[in-house]
Amino acid sequence: MGASIGERVAALDWKRIERDLDERGYATTGAMLRAPECAELVALYGDRDRFRSRVVMERHRYGVGEYKYFARPMPPLVEELRVAMYRKLAATANRWAERMRSRDSYPASLAEFLKVCAGHGQTRPTPLILRYEAGGYNCLHQDLYGEVAFPLQFTCALSQRGRDFEGGELLLVEQRPRAQSRGEAIALDLGEGIIFANRYRPAPGTRGYHRVNMRHGVSTIKSGVRYAMGVIFHDAA
Repeated sequence: MGASIGERVAALDWKRIERDLDERGYATTGAMLRAPECAELVALYGDRDRFRSRVVMERHRYGVGEYKYFARPMPPLVEELRVAMYRKLAATANRWAERMRSRDSYPASLAEFLKVCAGHGQTRPTPLILRYEAGGYNCLHQDLYGEVAFPLQFTCALSQRGRDFEGGELLLVEQRPRAQSRGEAIALDLGEGIIFANRYRPAPGTRGYHRVNMRHGVSTIKSGVRYAMGVIFHDAA
């Protein structure tokens, strides 16, 4: 891995990632974070001052587990990852918008995009850490926090499969028009990441591209405790 998060993001095989995103709506990145970095993020979870809010999923029927949204200033690792990943994904976001005949457009930098969010009253940071114990799960959903939404997001595992937990695969479900839904279950290990569509993606058809709806969740944790980090690029209202 490169010395910095930005270097690691830049070193990814972006041609392959863009191809996978266009063909499947998701792309794995392989290892993005080192084990000590994952441990540092998990250790932050008990520090109330580092987070702006805590959500207990059962209270809202979202699933079984909990998550916390980072407060600003976010940890440098999270901030740098969000900035670098957005810079690489903006081209795909704009390509998708064009294919879906959307009027949405996405500036080249995260700073510029967050100004657009702020103009719509969305100023609260959305990167988060999720925690599940045995029996926990996350229902299928979409991470939308206002009128403005970036069409892609990133998730990274902070726990080691087989040592810290069992089960807990990332679930991606594509609701195809006039067809039954199609699902994928992706098992991420410590430090590994995935980029995926958070709402819609364009899919080719007989008359050009059409929009398909995507939702994501987490399967039941069979044992242990699973932590993960989610990086959402739009801020919340």
